[in-house]
Amino acid sequence: MIHVLIADDHAIIRDGLQALLQLQPDMRVVAMAANGREAIQQALRHCPDVAILDIGMPQLNGIDAARQILQQCDDTKIIILTMHTTVEHVLRALRAGVHGYLMKESAGAELLQAIRAVHAGQRYLCEHVSELVKKHEADAPGAADFVSPLDSLSHREREVLQLVVEGHTSAEIADRLFLAPSTVETYRSRLMGKLGIDDLPGLVKFALRHGLITLE
Repeated sequence: MIHVLIADDHAIIRDGLQALLQLQPDMRVVAMAANGREAIQQALRHCPDVAILDIGMPQLNGIDAARQILQQCDDTKIIILTMHTTVEHVLRALRAGVHGYLMKESAGAELLQAIRAVHAGQRYLCEHVSELVKKHEADAPGAADFVSPLDSLSHREREVLQLVVEGHTSAEIADRLFLAPSTVETYRSRLMGKLGIDDLPGLVKFALRHGLITLE
């Protein structure tokens, strides 16, 4: 039996995926999550065989959530199921260690195939993503050296960045991350300096461009 965690900020997506997976005799949904932090908590609680994560989730994006889950749940395999299919999103996810990457329009028979494949120890990329990776590697032989602007930020700075652009105050962020408000301000100042951005609108544009947040 393959135990699966589903994480997506849209209830209709979570419920639809759960209904699909529960029809499979070899799969069972053990937990669902509506944001990246909840996904980590549920993964630690249930140790699923496979976790299906969206990228554009509130509080913590799917790629950073995947990185933390993989650091703490050695046996969990992760599939990204998202609308984001730029080279940056795909390569950041693969470098984080995810085992599969699918477009949301693939959420059907191909998702079931991907779950079984990664559970068996294989990597699974949908055709579009696979071609994207191949083209990038052909066009840029140094693809392994691909650098995202987000790579200049520490894990904590990325967390603060996402919460800032989601509209949380320093006090709220401090409470959520168990930090002092002054420490949050230090992280905020440091990350803005690294990115060369000096105002909130600029941070929001950056976050949208790099998939940390999405427009509903």
